[in-house]
Amino acid sequence: MKRSKVAVLIPCYNEEATIEKVVRDYKSALPHADIYVYDNNSTDNTAKIALEAGAIVRPEYRQGKGNVIRSMFRDIEADCYLMIDGDDTYSAANAKEMCEYVLSGKADMVVGDRLSSTYFQENKRRFHNFGNVLVRKLINVLFKNNIQDIMTGYRAFSYEFVKGFPILSKGFEIETEMTIHAVDKNFKIVEVPVQYQDRPEGSVSKLNTYSDGFKVIKTIANLFKEYKPAMFFNIVAILFAIVSIIIGLPAYIGYFKTGIVLKFPSLIVSCFGLTVAILMWITGIILQVIAKKQRQNYELYLHLLKRKQKEKEEHVL
Repeated sequence: MKRSKVAVLIPCYNEEATIEKVVRDYKSALPHADIYVYDNNSTDNTAKIALEAGAIVRPEYRQGKGNVIRSMFRDIEADCYLMIDGDDTYSAANAKEMCEYVLSGKADMVVGDRLSSTYFQENKRRFHNFGNVLVRKLINVLFKNNIQDIMTGYRAFSYEFVKGFPILSKGFEIETEMTIHAVDKNFKIVEVPVQYQDRPEGSVSKLNTYSDGFKVIKTIANLFKEYKPAMFFNIVAILFAIVSIIIGLPAYIGYFKTGIVLKFPSLIVSCFGLTVAILMWITGIILQVIAKKQRQNYELYLHLLKRKQKEKEEHVL
C-alpha cells in the first residue's frame, strides 16, 4: 500500500534564532514527512541553518507571507500539507493528530486553535489579543460560523483544498482568507486546541499590529462583498435609504402640510440617495446570482481535481 505523502510547509523571514529547532522538532514528530522552508529574502542565516537541519530550502523573492504560501501550494505535491510558522511558537506535539484528520478524510482544513488554550496567557501584546477576538467575532457573525481561531498559522490541509485555493493575499491576511474560503466553500473544518508559547528571546515578530491589522479588516470586508454580495449591498442600500429619508423628511412633511415643496435641495438629495439605494439592491441581486454560479463551477472543479488525483494514484500503483 502506498504511503501517504506529508509536506511540512514553513514560510520564513529572518528566523535564524528558531528555525533549527522548528525543523528538528517536526522531523521528529513526522519522520516520513518532507520539511520545506521557503526563505522570503532573509538577511540573516535562516536558509543556511534550515538546510543544515535537514530541510528542503527554496527561495521566494516576492515579499509577504501570502506570496510564500502561494508558491508553496503551487510547487509542492502531497496528500497532506502541514503549515507552521518558523518562530517556534507552536508545539509539534499536535502535528501527527492534525495530519491524521486530513489523511483519514475527516477534514479538508485542520485549524490549530491557540485561543482556546494558552495564547492569551503567553502573548504579551494586548492589541494582538484584541485583534484576534475582533476578527473572530466579525467572521463568525458575517459568515455564520463558530471557528475559535481565525488567524492561527498552524494548519493542515488536504490536496483538494491546497490545489483549489485561489490565493489573493500577499501578506499576513492569508490566514483570514483561508478561513473564509473554507467556510464559504463548505470544506470540512476541524479545530484542534494547540499549545502556544511566546517567541523566545532574540526572536522578533514581523507582524505589525496596526498596518497588518488594518489589512486583515480590509480583507474581511472585500471577501464579504465577494462571497456574500446580496447581504453586503443590501446593507449599503439600507444605509443609503435611511440617510436619504432623514434628509428628505422635512421636505416630505412640508409638502403634506401645505401642498408645496419648500426644500427642493433636500428633496433632490433624498431622491438621489433613494435611487442609489435601489441600484445597490439590484447590484446585490445580480452579483449574488454570479457568486452562486461561481460556487457551482468550483464544485465541478473539485470533482475534476479529485478524479485527477485518483488517476495519478492508480498510475503510480
